[in-house]
Amino acid sequence: MKVIVLYYSRGGTTKKMAELIAGFLKKEKVEVDIANTDNFEVKKLLNYQGIIVGSPTYYGSLAASVKKLFDESVAFHGKLDGKIGAAFSTSRNLAGGNETTVLSILEAMLIHGMIIQGDFKGDHYGPVAVEKIDYRTEQNCQRAAQRFAGLLGKLKL
Repeated sequence: MKVIVLYYSRGGTTKKMAELIAGFLKKEKVEVDIANTDNFEVKKLLNYQGIIVGSPTYYGSLAASVKKLFDESVAFHGKLDGKIGAAFSTSRNLAGGNETTVLSILEAMLIHGMIIQGDFKGDHYGPVAVEKIDYRTEQNCQRAAQRFAGLLGKLKL
């Protein structure tokens, strides 16, 4: 099963988080690609069973590049149905809109009919980083990757 970790990053923190999640997925024996949303052809989403998207938080929401990806994905409405999705975000400060950013990404995935798994521990909606990647963020990225890989295995898409 193949997964894509997509991200937009201007300052580098979101990119580092994407690389961290991709690395943890590889440790779980998941085939994973990683790409910046600026350089990604949206039709390639069809080639993946799992899609993980990360964005920095801008005014409590996702970056324009990530929004554009989802806007363009409308051309494939119904074709992402049943794929597994997840999200992550970064922000400059605590309560800076991380959860609303993650939820914005998840809302788009749910409209596509994608399968989303929350977490009763840690970052409930998806991993978040505040200002930098710290131990807490790294642990939540690892847990999210392990749970994502586990869900892939259960569903055997």
